[in-house]
Amino acid sequence: MTTDETTETLGGIEMTATEIEQFLTEQGHGILSLADDADAYGVPISFGYDGEWLYASLLAFGEQSRKLAYLDETDTACLTTYQVSTRFDWKSVVVRGDVREVSEDDIEYMDDVLDENAWFPTIFPPSDPMTGVRHVALVPEEMTGRKGQAYQ
Repeated sequence: MTTDETTETLGGIEMTATEIEQFLTEQGHGILSLADDADAYGVPISFGYDGEWLYASLLAFGEQSRKLAYLDETDTACLTTYQVSTRFDWKSVVVRGDVREVSEDDIEYMDDVLDENAWFPTIFPPSDPMTGVRHVALVPEEMTGRKGQAYQ
């Protein structure tokens, strides 16, 4: 196996912009990485993608929300979403950008986008009531994606 073949086997194949957008529309969940200076925090989220921005409702449970505290300190957020079936049948997309609050006027639109393509688990902790929600949009500055050999 040549060096190029090894790299392609292990590192996958670059996805096109169209493939990335389709995957974001289909996937609907991922890990949102936030940072406070040199301290990072990743949290699983559901998101909706409208072809331009990624929307999410970030829920708070209990008295304090680490997720919302990190959100307030983050300059550039990173969302990673992936799907793995086998070692050769996988896809992953990474989106970096600014996280903005969604205005009250745009929440209905955001809810429509979430209804179209977000994935909502039922993981609400019974001991901690929901104490808040922040409606946010990740505005992509950079989107990259890779896929396994099964997609050649």
